[in-house]
Amino acid sequence: MTEPNKLSQYVKTMRKQYGLTQEDLSAKSGVGIRFVRDLEQGKKTLRMDKVNCVLALFGSELGVIRQEKGGVEL
Repeated sequence: MTEPNKLSQYVKTMRKQYGLTQEDLSAKSGVGIRFVRDLEQGKKTLRMDKVNCVLALFGSELGVIRQEKGGVEL
């Protein structure tokens, strides 16, 4: 799998902080156990709605972050 990213580390850290297993997190957020594992392993292609279901348990959601590198020339 890919190396952990900020999102995967955040989810794993918060899960452990709340004393949840991956199975607990799966059940409480309404996503499958495989999705939780993929998320924590840093999979690059995940459904944003499901990620938000997990993040909602921790009072968070996905959002836009402006990059300093610039962007695509329009």
